Amino acid sequence: MHPALAVIFLTLFSGGGFGLMALVAVVNDFHIEGGLNPLQTLVAVLISLVFVTIGMLSSTAHLANPKNAWRAFTRWRTSWLAREGIFAVLFYPFAGLYLLWVYFTQAPADSVGLVLANLAGLIGLVTIFCQGMIYAVLRTIRQWNTPLVPANFYFMGLGIGATILAAERIVFGAPATAFVALAVALLVAAAVLKGIYYFWISRPGGPTIRTATGFNRLTVRILDQGHTFGTFLTEEFGHTLPAARARNVKLLMYLVAFVIPIAALAFALGTGSAAAALIAAAAVVVGIGIERWLFFVEAQHVVNLYHGRPSC
Repeated sequence: MHPALAVIFLTLFSGGGFGLMALVAVVNDFHIEGGLNPLQTLVAVLISLVFVTIGMLSSTAHLANPKNAWRAFTRWRTSWLAREGIFAVLFYPFAGLYLLWVYFTQAPADSVGLVLANLAGLIGLVTIFCQGMIYAVLRTIRQWNTPLVPANFYFMGLGIGATILAAERIVFGAPATAFVALAVALLVAAAVLKGIYYFWISRPGGPTIRTATGFNRLTVRILDQGHTFGTFLTEEFGHTLPAARARNVKLLMYLVAFVIPIAALAFALGTGSAAAALIAAAAVVVGIGIERWLFFVEAQHVVNLYHGRPSC
């Protein structure tokens, strides 16, 4: 498929923002390495809100008529997209109130603050699930129609959040061993799960021109493609990536999204280098951005069968 930059930004930044908020709640719940002090909490929640806002604003850029975006909220009974929008909006009051509570009370881990933080974190995690299910329920695209998609969204979002949180602790000069360990564990898990996903989509499978036309017992072949010139379908759903290039991009993604952040965090933990910590945070965002680009560009819609492609 054609990888729309707006949707890449939506899933990248909002997932990272929701993951960061959820981890802020967990850290302050269990006072991991003393928890986050008021300033660290304010910075983390503010980054979370900025990331989610970037993602939400990017989603409107994907609409042909942005002024009608409100209509997306009306189909919540049947649409995962509508559910994502509703929960994303619900995230703001709780995260915003927590930010204000910490700012005025300087008490990020008191009972009221933790209730607000946990509600914001829980709503964020639900939103990530809805976001993943938007793609996982599409039976017309084999590469998306799998539970691995929402699982990957979870680990990628939490991996971004954990890396940013660990980098923040190092920059502030606070103890960060547990934070770095959590970030490394989540990044390794995300890398492994993504590898499983790539193995799964590489296997031959999915619909064929026979199953698409219903002639399962006959030999079916395309005599003429559906269009002689490019159309919306061929441009949006016919975008492909050569296998050799895809392999190189995946290696680049693994390097930028996982290897560099883990190495930079380890170096920063040992030396206290703020620059290395910031490199880790920047690299994981760029690397997951590459992963998200691959996620869209490798998706093959079943409509391609009617344009001469043997399988999806």
